[in-house]
Amino acid sequence: MADVIAELVDDEQRPVPVPTEVRRVVSIVPSLTEAVAASAPGLLVGATNWCTHPADLDVARIGGTKNPDVEAIVELKPDLVLANQEENRRPDLDALRAAGLAVWVTDIRTLDGAFTSLARMLAACRLGKPAWLVEAERAWAALPDPATRRRAVVPIWRKPWMAVGSDTFTGSVLTRLGVDNVLADSPERYPRFDPAELPPHDLVVLPDEPYRFTADDGPQFFSAPARLVSGRLLTWYGPSLVEAAAVLPAALA
Repeated sequence: MADVIAELVDDEQRPVPVPTEVRRVVSIVPSLTEAVAASAPGLLVGATNWCTHPADLDVARIGGTKNPDVEAIVELKPDLVLANQEENRRPDLDALRAAGLAVWVTDIRTLDGAFTSLARMLAACRLGKPAWLVEAERAWAALPDPATRRRAVVPIWRKPWMAVGSDTFTGSVLTRLGVDNVLADSPERYPRFDPAELPPHDLVVLPDEPYRFTADDGPQFFSAPARLVSGRLLTWYGPSLVEAAAVLPAALA
């Protein structure tokens, strides 16, 4: 590993020793994997089995976001491991730190926060602000303020039913698009719910991940109109933000 010249501070306000030049990065979050791959092809040496973008990503696979293979990550000798407060488990991150690795943790809960956090993370990778991030900021800033607002429930799982609750990136994206989450006041970020006992709403937003809702599996359980949307565009923070700004307004109409 290169010599450390500074301790930067990640989104959890934790000091992270960052080498003079970052040459090897492991990402254990699909969104962050895509962000790095789009910014500096060749920098990534490891990613999770769920890191599907870019489609031609050719790196070592090191398990899932909730069960990464810590030993395999250590063997890759990364200069930096990229993680997320919500996506990854603290025991895994602590194990990586105990093995001597530098771990950068993002905590992204708002649209504006995503822009700031991603820029800081890429700077920790010793990268400048990429063109896709500039384009994403401009695209979202250019969207007109919604003429009307709607109230929606956003299921993410069934058996049991679970939905987007409070303090989430997804909720922030929808708010910017004029869609207010009826479960935004829940004490939980992803509460369980009964479709028959929801607050009044006029829209159901059904993403295709983490649960793959389809036209035949989802809309029939609700009385309000449903919109099937890409889970990647609704929940990922990274290069997909550019496409999300272009596609989601029409998809939710």
